[in-house]
Amino acid sequence: MKRVLPGFGLSLGCTIVYLSLLVLLPLSGLAFKSSSLDWSQLWAIASGERALASYRVTFGASLLAALINALFGLIVAWVLVRYRFPGKRLVDSLVDLPFALPTAVAGITLATLYAGNGWVGRHLEPLGIKVAFTPLGIVVALTFISLPFVVRTLQPVIEDIEPEIEEAAATLGASRLQTFMRVILPGVFPALLTGSTLAFSRAVGEYGSVIFIAGNMPLISEITPLLIISKLEQYDVVGATALAGVMLVISFALLLGVNALQWWAANRHHGKHAVSL
Repeated sequence: MKRVLPGFGLSLGCTIVYLSLLVLLPLSGLAFKSSSLDWSQLWAIASGERALASYRVTFGASLLAALINALFGLIVAWVLVRYRFPGKRLVDSLVDLPFALPTAVAGITLATLYAGNGWVGRHLEPLGIKVAFTPLGIVVALTFISLPFVVRTLQPVIEDIEPEIEEAAATLGASRLQTFMRVILPGVFPALLTGSTLAFSRAVGEYGSVIFIAGNMPLISEITPLLIISKLEQYDVVGATALAGVMLVISFALLLGVNALQWWAANRHHGKHAVSL
């Protein structure tokens, strides 16, 4: 059979070269630069009070944003797939707006809206809710920029779920909650986990939209990417690469754990499907 793409050897070679240039060489350079420090110096930089606070803000806000988008992204994807309504195409296009909008523009817009005198902020502050220039503002920005990853990952999976399956569950006496928990959720859970992981990964490395709304106060609302930039501006390249290395290790460990969970969920779903057949 004549194949469209070249054989395995050539295509594998192109893949390895491409990934080496884009991924392996930069990461190797980061590891090499960090290796100029001994363990005590590396630990002193990575475990400093300011660095630890930035880790908590960065990973905590990213995780919260991913969880929020897991819930509301599922609802948005479900509505866009299952219902017809006026303006559906416009709503579907708006989901991709964070992809097209420069992150700096998104940050300035969100800071303007949620500031104390902004259209939204002036109604929230009397209630004791301050968004702009607080960690809550970081969560808002990260939720905004990571929403498309969840929605676009879930949409094709929801499209593959036949409505007849839900009708069969209802015919057998299942409530709406039981139908969702036992029929719909197991089918979309691997995709939901994948989309949430992509959203989390995108949020961890975000910089442009966050710095305008975060306030950037050390120990309070300073993200790790901003701390890395600050060290580079002070010509502390070794310190910046040390922090970047810590971010890399933590992110890789989290992604490895999530991938293992995805593998387990997918195998569990296929196993149940095989048993039912």
